[in-house]
Amino acid sequence: MYRAYKFRLYPTPEQQVALAKSFGCCRWFWNHSLNLCQETYKSTGKGLSRGAIQGLLPALKKEYPWLTDAYSQCLQYVALNLSTAYKNFFEKRAGFPKFKSKHGRQSISYPANVKLDGDYLKLPGKVGSIYCRQDREVAGKFVTTTISQNTDGKYYVAIIVDDGKAIPEASTDGKAVGIDLGLTHFCITSNGSKFDNPRHTKRHAKNLKKKQQSLARKQKGSLARAKAKRLVAKVHSRVSRVREDFLHKLSRKIVNENQVIAVENLCVKGMVRSHNFALAISDCGWGQFCTMLKYKAEWEGKTYTEIDRFFPSSKLCSVCLNKVDSLPLDIRAWTCDKCQTHHDRDINAAINIRNEALRILDLGTRSTANGGNVSQPGKTSVLLDAVPIEVGNPIRLAVG
Repeated sequence: MYRAYKFRLYPTPEQQVALAKSFGCCRWFWNHSLNLCQETYKSTGKGLSRGAIQGLLPALKKEYPWLTDAYSQCLQYVALNLSTAYKNFFEKRAGFPKFKSKHGRQSISYPANVKLDGDYLKLPGKVGSIYCRQDREVAGKFVTTTISQNTDGKYYVAIIVDDGKAIPEASTDGKAVGIDLGLTHFCITSNGSKFDNPRHTKRHAKNLKKKQQSLARKQKGSLARAKAKRLVAKVHSRVSRVREDFLHKLSRKIVNENQVIAVENLCVKGMVRSHNFALAISDCGWGQFCTMLKYKAEWEGKTYTEIDRFFPSSKLCSVCLNKVDSLPLDIRAWTCDKCQTHHDRDINAAINIRNEALRILDLGTRSTANGGNVSQPGKTSVLLDAVPIEVGNPIRLAVG
């Protein structure tokens, strides 16, 4: 089973220069390869395989000797990332690959030859050993190590390891909970618990406004503008980190207390198109929260399931299953016409989500997996559209 660890790095000034050179080399090779893929497709109608892109490196290193500043396997990993980016685009999991800029987040990946030596992360090549602040022990075999620099100037390492353990078989024996996500309250559970929305962006809005106004007054291209830009990036980084901390703690609490976790499959991308709620919805991080619930439940052998977004969880009475015709957003409580039960809108929705998930699990309903044609690594054309083939994905569910 794969696990990821993320730590803060503190490189010396010399190591920062070496990392900047590596970032630049990998960024240039990505942009060069992406442009070559596009030009090749326009002229021949065919793409370049991962192996063909990696085969460009020997000639490019002779033409551009500064490419040797980056570790060779980091450059080879760029071809794998580009191939994966095209696959994700053709399978409609992501947008079309974009060219990278030196003004945004920078990163390089090491597929091998990386290890932790005490408080230091030992990297191959010219970078050497970097001081790494570790808050927990890394257990497992290193798979991929990614070094990144955020726009606020901080360095991080993300280590993916294989701990050698099998993924536990999902079980449904135990307590079940339904979760309704909202704006006034971030999370409402079927047992009546309500967790307030921290509104992280609003808390830092005054400080962010001050920093952005200062940035707007600086002359473009000046050192003062670069410094002001970094101060703005630090505020955004602060907001992102406190949001992530809140989501981690809440998702861990829910997973620890329940065996079956049911949420509504929301179309966040479509919801943020509303100009009235776009900022508030984006600030919540619903998608990130559901992702955390999913992989943490998988680690613990628990069941995570999503209910269809068109299921009328708010309009349906959880007692007699009577459905009301209309229920505007400003109505937060209502009484059922049939059984005269008074409902809190959000708690009633969470109960309906939980009941619908249990019904689906009892019926043994399962989704199907769409898999594409499998090819050998390195031989897949990065511009060849994958043809999905619908296959069954048998999942054994132990329903209690």
